[in-house]
Amino acid sequence: MSGCDCSKAKAELEEFLHDELGREDAADIREHMADCVDCTTEHHVGVVLMETVRRACKETAPEQLRSEILARIRVEQATH
Repeated sequence: MSGCDCSKAKAELEEFLHDELGREDAADIREHMADCVDCTTEHHVGVVLMETVRRACKETAPEQLRSEILARIRVEQATH
């Protein structure tokens, strides 16, 4: 990805965040972000979003809330 520009970096940012790019492509994006505040900011937003989703997926609802929701679902299913 020689001469990586913002459009190319942003198009491949998702794969970069998930470590799905080849070494050369990832190195090109890192090199581009070293000089591009906009792409670095977008990368940071992606990292924060991934970390937030990862944490949210580990959390579980309190048992009482889970029971109440299941009871409401059963009532809805019974009336339809």
